[in-house]
Amino acid sequence: MVRAEADAHARAVLAKATRENFPVAPGFLPREWRDDLMAVYGYARLVDDIGDGDLAPGGRDAKYLGLGPDWGIDQGADRLAMLDAFEADLRRLFDRGTTPPGHPLLQALAPTISRRGLTPEPFLALIEANRQDQKVRRYADHAQLLQYCELSANPVGHLVLAITGTSTPERRRYADDVCTGLQIVEHLQDVAEDLSRDRIYLPAQDMARFHVTEADLAAPSANASVRALLAVEAERARLLLSAGDPLVASVNGRLKLLLAGFTGGGRAVLRAIRRAGYDVLPGPPRATTRGLLREVAATLRREG
Repeated sequence: MVRAEADAHARAVLAKATRENFPVAPGFLPREWRDDLMAVYGYARLVDDIGDGDLAPGGRDAKYLGLGPDWGIDQGADRLAMLDAFEADLRRLFDRGTTPPGHPLLQALAPTISRRGLTPEPFLALIEANRQDQKVRRYADHAQLLQYCELSANPVGHLVLAITGTSTPERRRYADDVCTGLQIVEHLQDVAEDLSRDRIYLPAQDMARFHVTEADLAAPSANASVRALLAVEAERARLLLSAGDPLVASVNGRLKLLLAGFTGGGRAVLRAIRRAGYDVLPGPPRATTRGLLREVAATLRREG
């Protein structure tokens, strides 16, 4: 009964992959790659859910982490404590000879870590990014935002390369551009949602340049200043995705298609944002499947 509950809980977290801007583990990949990518996705998704306070009701995650059934996640301190507990559970995967982790998503991650020889650093960075989210609510300039993305986004690219056996220093640098670009695209989609969490990922320096206030971001729709600001930030994201294009060119076969899906997904969302006139405040613009496929094809043509 306990195992069935844990498996169902893990599946519920993994099901969120269908809401992402790009295919996480498409069916054309080898089965082991798909399994490993989904294990890493489940980890990253759960860390974000802890940091955002989005865990499902019932306290199952707290129970798996040994925090007790009444543990709450409404306050920032509670989230920090849960992130600490999750890190301690993660470390059990890497500390040989200790008890196994209690959380089912970490248990599912164990074969991937063993099979791919993964190190703890990228996993720990994702936890640290969510700790930062509890403490840092605004970013002074673009450079500060890039530093945040080094924790919140770039480790995922490193893990993808490690899983596919294609990691090199040069590819990791290109992957950093892609992952940072994708993170900024997501921030642009979610301006209203992030503000509801008292977070703003638009650099304060740029907001001042365009005379955008926090009240402007809380409006039902974007005024001309907000749209102009979003257009500039979208162009920055586009340039980052383009800077990562050599990553797609450096690989072949199904991996090339997967990576083109990542960059194409980001470009398709940027197209949707542009099509919405850079008014993201009513809700996040989403790419259509057709738009995603068009951008993937364009990426492959550029690299072909």
